[in-house]
Amino acid sequence: MAPKTFNEKLNDSKDMPKVINIEDEKSIKRYGGENMLIAPPLEYNEIMDKIPNGKVITISEIREFLAKKHNAEFTCPMTAGIFISLAAQASEEREDDKIPFWRTLKKDGELNPKYPRGIEYQKEMLEKEEHSFIKKGRKNIKYFVENYEDKLFNLE
Repeated sequence: MAPKTFNEKLNDSKDMPKVINIEDEKSIKRYGGENMLIAPPLEYNEIMDKIPNGKVITISEIREFLAKKHNAEFTCPMTAGIFISLAAQASEEREDDKIPFWRTLKKDGELNPKYPRGIEYQKEMLEKEEHSFIKKGRKNIKYFVENYEDKLFNLE
C-alpha cells in the first residue's frame, strides 16, 4: 500500500476536533488551562486560506482562535505546528486550490523553515507582498517579518 499523500492526511480528521483534559501540572501552568483542543488539519488549512495579500497571521493567533471556537482553554501546540506544515505541503502537492501558506508565521513573526521550498521561498513570496525582514543570529540565522503585528489579519 502506498503511503498517504499530504492531501489524504489533510482530509483525514479521524476523531477531531476533540477537547481533552490534561492533568500534567507543568503543562497546565505553561498553557494556562486543562482543556486542550486538538483541531483537525482541515481547520488550519481553512484559516490559512483566508489570509489576504499583504496580511499575515501567526500560529499563536490561529491556536487562540480555534481554542475559543471549540470552547477549549488552549490548542495543542505540537499538533498545530504539524498540521500547519501539513496544510502547506498539501497545498504544494495540488495543481490548483492552493493556499497562501507563506502568510502564516511562527511565533514573533518568524519565517517557517518547514514550509515547502524553505525560508527562501517564503521570504520571496512575502517580499512580493511588500513585507520586509529582520535577520537575527550569526550561525543559526532566523528571519522575522518586520512590524508583523501591524499586518496581522483579524480572524474574528
